[in-house]
Amino acid sequence: MKLYLIRHGQTALNHAQRFQGHIDTPLNEVGRQQAKALARRLSNQSFDMIYSSDMLRATETASMICGLNFQSDVRLRELKFGDWEGLTYSEIKEKYPDTLQAWKDNFYDNAPPNGETLSDLAKRTRSFLDDLLKCHKDKTIMVVAHGGVLQALICLALNIPPMMYWQFHLSPASLSETSFYPEGAILNLLNDTSHLGDAP
Repeated sequence: MKLYLIRHGQTALNHAQRFQGHIDTPLNEVGRQQAKALARRLSNQSFDMIYSSDMLRATETASMICGLNFQSDVRLRELKFGDWEGLTYSEIKEKYPDTLQAWKDNFYDNAPPNGETLSDLAKRTRSFLDDLLKCHKDKTIMVVAHGGVLQALICLALNIPPMMYWQFHLSPASLSETSFYPEGAILNLLNDTSHLGDAP
């Protein structure tokens, strides 16, 4: 199986460097232009199946690449940051210093207030990846989702502990690619944004 991993295009909250999580924001104008650039990049590539997070910024990106020819999956949602959503890191540090420190000490098992842990994210991402491997052997698949869930998916594919997901950076509208073999997975491409040119 070959897996094309696409992070959604930019949103206003991305641009403002605010925690987005489950806030269902649309693409901004830059994000729409980024999605169009992705569509041009992938115009000659055929896919057996396309999956997207059910959140608006991902489905907008997917629809600009392939029309309505995709299936949404709730397991591909971004990590839920709960009460931190919509805030900058500085604002979180000021308003929630104790829970922020606990999260920094162990974000795999500790969650933001009313949010979810990385362990929760890894479990649903693992479930999604297991279904892909079971149902799409020798197929070419596109997944349009969010930075956190795609970073976790890459870790799981490469048998890296999910708590190391922060070591993979994925920019808005980036393209990564992984191939799966009986012996294991190979990361062919990571965080490629060459299709964006000089765009933000």
